[in-house]
Amino acid sequence: MYKNFYKLSKNPFQLNADPSFFFDSSGHKRAKAYLRYGLAQGEGFVVVTGIPGTGKTMLVKELGKFLENDQSVIIGSLVSSNVGAEDTLRMLAATFAIAYELDDGKAVLLNRIETFFKEKAKQGKRILLIVDEAQNLPNQSIEELRMLSNYEWEGNIIFQTFLIGQEELGKRIFAADMEQVRQRIVATYQLKSLNADETKEYILFRLQKAGWQGNPQFHDEAIAAVHAFSKGIPRRINTVCDRLLLYGFLEELRQIDLQATKKVIAEIMEDSQAIKAQKQQVTTERLAGTTEANGSLEQRVAALEEAVSELSNKLKKEQALLRKAILIQLDMDDVYDDD
Repeated sequence: MYKNFYKLSKNPFQLNADPSFFFDSSGHKRAKAYLRYGLAQGEGFVVVTGIPGTGKTMLVKELGKFLENDQSVIIGSLVSSNVGAEDTLRMLAATFAIAYELDDGKAVLLNRIETFFKEKAKQGKRILLIVDEAQNLPNQSIEELRMLSNYEWEGNIIFQTFLIGQEELGKRIFAADMEQVRQRIVATYQLKSLNADETKEYILFRLQKAGWQGNPQFHDEAIAAVHAFSKGIPRRINTVCDRLLLYGFLEELRQIDLQATKKVIAEIMEDSQAIKAQKQQVTTERLAGTTEANGSLEQRVAALEEAVSELSNKLKKEQALLRKAILIQLDMDDVYDDD
C-alpha cells in the first residue's frame, strides 16, 4: 500500500530472504569469510550459527549467488526437518536429483549416492551440501553426513557440508558424543545482532535499495528506538520498519519520528500479547478436556460472547484502517490520473 505513497520501487522490509537486500555488516563479512575459507579447503564441515532472524538464510543465498558461475562445485540446498538418518539420505538424494526407489534400503541409497559423487568427480566437480535450519538434524543424521565426507576420488575429498542453524546446533556440535564430527569441522562462526550504528546503516541501505529518495525521513531517535526494541536482529528490524511505513502511509507522514515509532512498537507489543493470550487460552482449554472442567454452560457461553466481542472490536479497527488506506489510495490515483 505504501509503495506508491512513498514512491518506492519495492517493499524495502520484506521478510523473505532476497539476496539483492544482503547487508554486509561486520558480522556477515566475517561469516562470509569463514564460508569461503571452508569452501577453499574443499572438505569437512563449516558451521554457522545464530539466533533466529540474524540473517543466516540470507547468508546462504549470498553464498549461492557467489558460486553461481563456478562450474566446479555442484550445490545442493535443503531445509532440515527432524528426520532419521535414512530419511536424511533420501532428502540428500532428492536434493541432487539422484534416482532411487522408495523401498531402497540404506545400503542401496549409499551406493547410489557414492556412484553419483564419483561420476561428478570424474568430471572435475565436487559436491557441496548446504543444510539450513540444521539444528533440526538429529545427531545420527549429522553423523551420517560425516560418514559421507569420507568419500574420495583420486585422493581428493568429493563431498562437503555447510551446516547453518540456530545456537542449539553449536551447543550440540561441541557435546562429548560429537567428537568425530568436530574433528571434521574446518571453520565455525556465530552470527551476532547488529549494533546501533549498523542498524541505522541497515535501515537506510534497504530503503535505498527500494528506490527511497528521502521520503519519509527517519529521525535518529526513531532509529534508536527501533534498534532498542529489535535488539539489532534484522528480521525484527524489518517487522518494525514495515509497520512504520504502513503507519506513515495511513497518517500521511513525511517524517518518521520517535512518537510514531513508539506508537507502532506499542501496537506490535499489543498484538504479540494478544497472540500469546490466545495460545494460552487454547492450551488451557485443551488441558481442561471435559465439559465439567470447562465450567458450566452459562460460563462457557459468557466466555464465547466475550471472545466474539473482542474479535468484533478488532475487526472494526482493522476495517477502519483498511477503509482509510483505500480512500488515501483512491485520492492518490486521482492525482496520478490528473497528471
